[in-house]
Amino acid sequence: MPADNSDRSTITAWDPLVRVFHWCLVFFFLLAFVTEDDWLDLHVQAGYTVALLVGFRLVWGLIGTRRARFLSFVKPPRAALAHLGAMLRLKPAHYLGHNPLAALMIVALLLSLCLACITGMAMLASEGQGPLAGYYPTVWSGEWMEEVHEFFANFTLLLVLGHIAGVVVSSMLEGENLIKAMVTGRKKYRSHWEDVSQQEIRRDEI
Repeated sequence: MPADNSDRSTITAWDPLVRVFHWCLVFFFLLAFVTEDDWLDLHVQAGYTVALLVGFRLVWGLIGTRRARFLSFVKPPRAALAHLGAMLRLKPAHYLGHNPLAALMIVALLLSLCLACITGMAMLASEGQGPLAGYYPTVWSGEWMEEVHEFFANFTLLLVLGHIAGVVVSSMLEGENLIKAMVTGRKKYRSHWEDVSQQEIRRDEI
């Protein structure tokens, strides 16, 4: 049975870079959100950091460790719906990494954050600032762009709240402290995993 060095009851679920990314993104997104009106410079710097973090996650999702790669956990929408149905029946499957519903939320969050960052940089470009200055058509800027930026910022916050709710519910249904798992990188070992074979589990623990 794979596990840690003590009671061999846990198994690695997420690598350190995924976990550092996750908590840094939480901090800098919230910092950008709360500083929008009163501390514009801090808001902009936090926004740039969010953009860099999202860019890193997109790259790491292509070349990173196995369970960090999108191909390993992003499933078709029907798989997410099936997992939701299993949750409603109080019988969700256990996944070593992200379950299909969580994967769908991750994709939605990254897309929303990308659009929030791009529209924010577009606003700066209209004033001759930022990385898009000189490349972005100023005719596309104006109050409506600010409204689009605010929409995606608020939509991202809504997704975050939904994500938190999903984590709490999943933790209760699965008997797994998912918040702790995203800190330690480890989950309880299960005898039957839905997304990895026993051979892959053993190889991860070598």
